[in-house]
Amino acid sequence: MTKAPDVLEPATLGPITLRNRILKAATFEGRTPGALVSDDLIEYHRAPAAGGVGMTTVAYCAVAPEGRTEGNQIWMRPEAVPGLRRLTDAVHAEGAAVSAQIGHAGPVANEKLTGYPALAPTRAFSPLSMRPIRTATLDDIERIRLAHGTAAELAIESGFDAVEIHFGHNYFASSFLSPKLNRRKDHYGGSLENRARLVRETARTVRETVGDRIAILAKLSMDDGVPGGFWIDEAIQVAKWLEEDGSLDAIELTIGSSLLNPMYLFKGAAPVHDFANVMPQPLKAGIHLAGGMFLREYPYEPLFMLEKARQIRDAVSMPLVLLGGVTDRAGMDTAMAEGFEFVAMARALLREPDLINRIAKESDTKSLCIHCNKCMPTIYTGARCVLVDPA
Repeated sequence: MTKAPDVLEPATLGPITLRNRILKAATFEGRTPGALVSDDLIEYHRAPAAGGVGMTTVAYCAVAPEGRTEGNQIWMRPEAVPGLRRLTDAVHAEGAAVSAQIGHAGPVANEKLTGYPALAPTRAFSPLSMRPIRTATLDDIERIRLAHGTAAELAIESGFDAVEIHFGHNYFASSFLSPKLNRRKDHYGGSLENRARLVRETARTVRETVGDRIAILAKLSMDDGVPGGFWIDEAIQVAKWLEEDGSLDAIELTIGSSLLNPMYLFKGAAPVHDFANVMPQPLKAGIHLAGGMFLREYPYEPLFMLEKARQIRDAVSMPLVLLGGVTDRAGMDTAMAEGFEFVAMARALLREPDLINRIAKESDTKSLCIHCNKCMPTIYTGARCVLVDPA
């Protein structure tokens, strides 16, 4: 029996080597005024790099201006490169690698905040902007696919070690996977092979653009968490196809739909009223009254994605990243023993950016994160743990 790797030892990811197997997962930072890098964003990623992670992930770097969920998110263009270069230099100075999460928000984009129409496989209504979502044309699909290649090239120019393609949470590519959202009658709809076409074409485009100059990961949903949505049985087949295509160096597994069931991804408390308090009227009143129907609460437990992720692990041999409830050394060791090559964490590092260094010194160190999810509404003003004294 092969001995499980030590999560704190160096590991290869495609063409790069990380100092350990722990990734800071992509979570929108809310620190990009003017859709450009700020000093605050640089510090946000420098801190966990100094705190010991192997790689931090910048989120969210849209491939097109209409592919953002709100108007101040970065979209990959030449004007963004100098700031991104300062960020990657700062992370590298702390000994960590850095990845850019690239993607297109599709139906999760908010037209009221971006000024651009949201796009979906087929016409829908957005509970986020309370406006119709336009059906993506074949020209839109081609433009967005090619834009991923351009974004990856700009990521290389900016000094990133990797890109993570967003195939999750019912963002553009993920919405094509969903039989609930994709009712197209052309070669991008219907069968799973057709619904997975965009995901596979996008991954190939990025690989053809960057070759082996940087690592390529993808964040792939295993389960949308909504009736009639994308489910684990189909996710297993998509993962097999992605492995066969050879376009990716690793897949980070996730769950949930930012459009239809956002709390399914996070587990823990649903801070409905905290969300309402940062929204303008009349949305504020509506969330106070009925937000619990959209922001449903799910119990938190450690390694809450492991059961589904095991099924992907059993089906493919390529490197996989386990996300979800990874907060301590015991959970990391379990992931390694289960055959996952990397682990990813987010909320725990938001509260304690130095958590990995402390775990390395004392293996029984426990995270202080209580999964209250009150950090989630802060993305509109700068993502942070509200339980940490700002002083």
